[in-house]
Amino acid sequence: MIPKLFGKWDFSEVSVRDPGLKRYICLRPKIFPYSAGRHEAKPFGKSYVLIVERLANMLMRPGRQGGKKTRAINIVRQSFEIIHAKTGQNPIQVLVQAIEHSAPREETTRVAYGGIVYRVSVDVSPSRRVDLALRFLAEGARTRNKNSSKPIEESLAEELLAAASGDSRSYAVGKRDEIERIALASR
Repeated sequence: MIPKLFGKWDFSEVSVRDPGLKRYICLRPKIFPYSAGRHEAKPFGKSYVLIVERLANMLMRPGRQGGKKTRAINIVRQSFEIIHAKTGQNPIQVLVQAIEHSAPREETTRVAYGGIVYRVSVDVSPSRRVDLALRFLAEGARTRNKNSSKPIEESLAEELLAAASGDSRSYAVGKRDEIERIALASR
């Protein structure tokens, strides 16, 4: 029997369409997304951590959820239930689509040449693309929740649904578009 996430959602029907991100989005079946940091000693170890756990880790930024992993995992679980109730889709697939749509392909870096500093457009590695997408999704949930009476679970569910559909009203998709626009201007 293949384990299901939180006993509800199956990993076998989830697919990653972006071939560059396929290796860095871990979809190994687990019941509970908790690795206890066993990936830290390995190079590129975070690519072996379940993508749901990585989202929960991004939610644990300084503030109300800082360092409270069980609370962050419960936020993700409840937002997945909201997504499933609204769309009827597998929420893990919605998360993967949101990452694919909010991961920037190109960004800028600073180059100093002869005392002059200017920006140069560079391609983004797949590992960094996943990291940035998860960061943007978590920031988007926090900014949607900042001046609202809604709980953070609803804000995260709305952000994931908007990013999965590629909607420009999503914070994560907007940040990706902004980064890529700046990179295009500095070619």
